[in-house]
Amino acid sequence: MIAMSLLEVKDLVVEFPTRRGLLRALDGVSFAIAPGEILGVVGESGAGKSLTGAAIIGLLDPPGRIASGEIRLAGERIDQCSEVELRAIRGRRIGAIFQDPLASLDPLYSVGQQLIETIRTHLPLTEGQARQRAIELLEETGIPAPGERINHYPHQFSGGMRQRVVIALALAAQPQLVIADEPTTALDVSIQAQVIGLLKRICHDRGAAVMLITHDMGVIAETCDRVAVMYAGRIVEIGPVQQVIHAPAHPYTMGLMASIPDLETDRERLAQIDGAMPRLDAIPSGCAFHPRCPRTLERCRRERPELMAAGSTRAACWLHATEAEAEAEAAQ
Repeated sequence: MIAMSLLEVKDLVVEFPTRRGLLRALDGVSFAIAPGEILGVVGESGAGKSLTGAAIIGLLDPPGRIASGEIRLAGERIDQCSEVELRAIRGRRIGAIFQDPLASLDPLYSVGQQLIETIRTHLPLTEGQARQRAIELLEETGIPAPGERINHYPHQFSGGMRQRVVIALALAAQPQLVIADEPTTALDVSIQAQVIGLLKRICHDRGAAVMLITHDMGVIAETCDRVAVMYAGRIVEIGPVQQVIHAPAHPYTMGLMASIPDLETDRERLAQIDGAMPRLDAIPSGCAFHPRCPRTLERCRRERPELMAAGSTRAACWLHATEAEAEAEAAQ
């Protein structure tokens, strides 16, 4: 864990009971985020990225549940909170930005009504003070003529502007942590850049921590300080974003990087990772990635690797076992 962590997730396990038994969707996920830091979480669909975010804010869909592990916000455990306690935390201490802004906004109420209600729920402000704060939030997130647009309804905004309203809602009560789940996926490239710039400014100006969930490595490279790569419900590599992108240590991360088009290289075909991510009821023994890995060792089929030192990052890969063991011996 990094020093002075705002959010700490330790050995998080999320399970879904089914008629065929328990499905383990997250299996021992651990990471931390410091104040003012943006941690990117990346991986294929089904890797567990959004589920991790949902578990942190207490929005797991039944029958999903946290089976074990800890989630701490500013040192305080929040994974054992009641629904009433979680409602007080959501919005006030943790803000959420989701992929589809229309799913986060009520079409029957103006954006101003929704902002004012959120602000007054969490902050001791009068109606007039809350309205003024709502206008300031709209202005801060780049909505033109906020004093007029505050009275408009969600359908009167473009997709990019609706996402800005959702960001304003997430920031309404000045949360310590913002969980942004695919916030730029539905937006065109120019609007993406503006939203990315806004998230970075939030961190810089407010000292808030951001967990940015995405499948877009370009967004990760542009926005994040560190990145966690997920595969089959586990983190397989985590480290500083430039190191993970330019010198990946896990074969899965290497495959992700190789599949990104490079304007400086003349290639007829993009690299691809053969096979598909395993189903939750068919995760292989040992390293879950070994059936798709071009560098599989015999040990990979038998033993599941934990995160270990791999240069300037940490990777769950037996290729780095000797290096990690040598470092552990030197530390003793």
